[in-house]
Amino acid sequence: MLSIDYVKEHYGDFGIDIDDRFGARFVDFLPYEQWKDYGFSIREGCDVPEPKEWTEENVLAQLKEDVEFGWEKACDERGISSSLMYEVCKSWCKVLENEFADFDEYSPYGKPLFYRLAKHYGWELPREEY
Repeated sequence: MLSIDYVKEHYGDFGIDIDDRFGARFVDFLPYEQWKDYGFSIREGCDVPEPKEWTEENVLAQLKEDVEFGWEKACDERGISSSLMYEVCKSWCKVLENEFADFDEYSPYGKPLFYRLAKHYGWELPREEY
C-alpha cells in the first residue's frame, strides 16, 4: 500500500473528478489543518473530526463502502453517480497497489469493477444481478 505522504505528493495522479469524491474521502485521513491544501473545509457549525488512521484495514473499509455505494448506483442505472464511484474505487485501488488499479472495463455502469472488487475481497453485494 502506498504511504499517505506519497498520495499527498502525487494527489493529482489519483483520477480527480468533477467534484473530487476521492479527495472528499482522502481528507478524512488528514488533520483538518491540511484539508485546505486539497480544497476542502468544514461546514460552519460542524465539529472538526479526528483523522482516521492510515492503515490498510481503514482504506479497505472505505473502499468497501465506496464499492457498495457504486454498486447500488450501477444497479439503479445512475450513470453520473456510478461513473464517479468507479473512478473513486480505481483511485483506492492505486493506493492499495492491487491488480485493479488499471482496470478498464466500465460498461455497464461500472459493475465489472465493483463486482470483481467485492469478489476479490470477499464482500457481499446486494442484488447481485451482474
